[in-house]
Amino acid sequence: MFRAALRCSSSSRGGLAAWRRAAALAVSGGSPSSQAQVRAQPAAALAARWYSHGKQETDEEFDARWVTYFNKPDIDAWELRKGMNTLIGYDLVPEPNIIDAALRACRRLNDLASAIRILEAVKDKAGPHKEIYPYVIQELRPTLTELGIPTPEEIGLDKL
Repeated sequence: MFRAALRCSSSSRGGLAAWRRAAALAVSGGSPSSQAQVRAQPAAALAARWYSHGKQETDEEFDARWVTYFNKPDIDAWELRKGMNTLIGYDLVPEPNIIDAALRACRRLNDLASAIRILEAVKDKAGPHKEIYPYVIQELRPTLTELGIPTPEEIGLDKL
């Protein structure tokens, strides 16, 4: 509510106080004489929303953005971890082509531990949907073989 009010205050004259007065007038029925009675009450939120009218990113653009991020030739270990942390924070399981790019970045950095951790994170993100992780591993099998990266199951981490 207050973020919206602050956005509103920057574009109109009067600021937050004017926004609260307008909200109080809307609650009181609009008569300025009843404004003194309403001031003792907390300001009510207006039934309005301020939506962003920005461009929505498609799934293909999202995938391409992350593949490009992980394919940077000068990516360092911190950027790799930061990117994976951000990606895993989304409410989705990353597509195999994004994971492929991240695993290749791990190989460029010679970081086997991060590669295995990425696979563990993907398994964790799949959650109760048991068919997702085997599909991802099936799609990544050529890359895993090429790069010499074992799955967590192949080295016994699933039994811990």
